Amino acid sequence: QLKLAESGGGSVQPGGSLRLSCTASRFTLDYNAVGWFRQAPGKEREGVACIDGVGSSTTNYVDSVKGRFTISRDNAKNTIYLQMNSLKPEDTAVYYCAVATLCSVYVLPQEFDYWGQGTQVTVSS
Repeated sequence: QLKLAESGGGSVQPGGSLRLSCTASRFTLDYNAVGWFRQAPGKEREGVACIDGVGSSTTNYVDSVKGRFTISRDNAKNTIYLQMNSLKPEDTAVYYCAVATLCSVYVLPQEFDYWGQGTQVTVSS
């Protein structure tokens, strides 16, 4: 069964950067869309960014992270990255990755499956 694992979270000050990684065991991510999501305490899970599979250059971002976050894939390492720059306190959340058939414009959680356990990101001074 497909299992995803997120890593790279931590605590940073506002304006700092982190790079999250999403890897899969016993499954290649090459041909799947992969999305990053986050859930803050007391809030619903929301989409952050997604990237289509090999053969498509499509990436989509929610407005709140455009220009600050970049999603990318390294097929040789079977890993999807989320580079997060200029972090803000409101970016504090548990971040998850999941897979889908396509990367939709709105990065809707209900379109994705096989969620990882998440990695905590805390932005605080």
